[in-house]
Amino acid sequence: MAQAETLFELLAAGGDDDLAILAPAREPMTYAGLRGQAEQTVAALNRLGIGRNDRIAIVLPNGPEMATAFVSIACGATTAPLNPAYRLDEFEFYLSDLNAKALVVEQGSTSPAVGAAEKLGIAVLPIVADAAAGSFHFAADPATATAAANGGMAGPDDIALVLHTSGTTSRPKIVPLTQRNLCASARNISGTLALTAEDRCMNVMPLFHIHGLMAAMLASLRVGASVFCTPGFNALKFFGWLEEARPTWYTAVPTMHQAILARAARSKEILAATRLRFVRSSSSSLPPQVMQELEETFAAPVVEAYAMTEASHQMTSNPLPPRPRKPGTVGVAAGPEVGIMNDSGELLPAGAVGEVVIRGENVTPGYENNPKANAENFTNGWFRTGDQGVLDADGYLTITGRLKEIINRGGEKISPREVDEVIMDHPAVQQVVTFAMPHPKLGEEVAAAVVLREGQQANEHDIREFAGVRLADFKVPRKVLFLDEIPKGPTGKLQRIGLAEKLGLG
Repeated sequence: MAQAETLFELLAAGGDDDLAILAPAREPMTYAGLRGQAEQTVAALNRLGIGRNDRIAIVLPNGPEMATAFVSIACGATTAPLNPAYRLDEFEFYLSDLNAKALVVEQGSTSPAVGAAEKLGIAVLPIVADAAAGSFHFAADPATATAAANGGMAGPDDIALVLHTSGTTSRPKIVPLTQRNLCASARNISGTLALTAEDRCMNVMPLFHIHGLMAAMLASLRVGASVFCTPGFNALKFFGWLEEARPTWYTAVPTMHQAILARAARSKEILAATRLRFVRSSSSSLPPQVMQELEETFAAPVVEAYAMTEASHQMTSNPLPPRPRKPGTVGVAAGPEVGIMNDSGELLPAGAVGEVVIRGENVTPGYENNPKANAENFTNGWFRTGDQGVLDADGYLTITGRLKEIINRGGEKISPREVDEVIMDHPAVQQVVTFAMPHPKLGEEVAAAVVLREGQQANEHDIREFAGVRLADFKVPRKVLFLDEIPKGPTGKLQRIGLAEKLGLG
């Protein structure tokens, strides 16, 4: 297979009649249909005066049109998918920060994004869905508009996608990713997962986030495989979709996997008929206990990957069998080079703890208009991830925590993930997030938020006693809160930073 360096080249893998995009209760779209959609979309944008490197914000519900709008617009312009759940002031911030030239929405959309775009003088381009899943056309296509100066399909160094980092403490940074970055990442992911045209991914991830766009969508399309696009994650509908889609794999964040496991016992017949080759987890750490339960439930290996927006998603991954998977690690380098660096920029040997750094073709050329962030995050050509970790002698990486999330209790440094993994072993615990809460003398103290399994009971004393037998005293949470649900970010990630304040422990 020739190495694709643009998204339009990447779409060449599937045969004309091979299925590309499927969705619940919709007729499928073939690869010929998808390539045609990309060509028509780019031509329509060019007629509207929109060309390469012009930014198009996309605010569409999860599903096949969101998937194909991203792919086809990215073939000839720069996509900026935004979370449909944002409010008016958030849309105003993102649309103006991105310097968007147009906004794509569904025809008849009542999203506050429309009001924000109109206020900012940004063109609104409604789309209308056609019969096949993912097939659409623009509601208005004025042939009289000024043609784009930079029309046609994008080149390898044009920007395909811009996303904001999920900054919890500071203004989010803009991450531009080139056509070449995305193609390299799709190649890395499809290679790690040994994807072929016979595979089918069931996507439950939001398509305004790098995980769903890269792992589910582009890695599949690169090998001519198909993607079943759900309207987004729904634990109640998951098993019904599994039955309809007959996928060979799905990818999700740990909180989604946990919600799926909570309902698995009710869907034994569907489980017995599944043909999953593997299950993938990414975007935050998968507790080893959950990994084991997933493997038992689906009778398939679970592959955990370590990823971030700045790397166009995947950096390391646990390999598929027969290579060993090491639960608790995020596997081996899976595309970019991976190293461990100290504060002064020196690479450290195996076994030494430091900051995880990466370099490779999938890594962003740098944050946009942010020389300070670029100076802080790039050292000697390596990108600093902000994660603390250690490589073992076999090259498997263990993440010990986000550097910003490490709890500093009077000078004692505590990894919240280590505490999580111990508390997860308590039979009554379904979910836990350990986090820092302010302390007048120590600066920070250890706290934990816990969700109990249905029908199980435990109190603060039980949890602290359980942890106390397994952890040094200074690591045992001083405060344990019991919640029905732990606050999550927009992609379903549990959030440690700012949790104390959210739960009134400020």
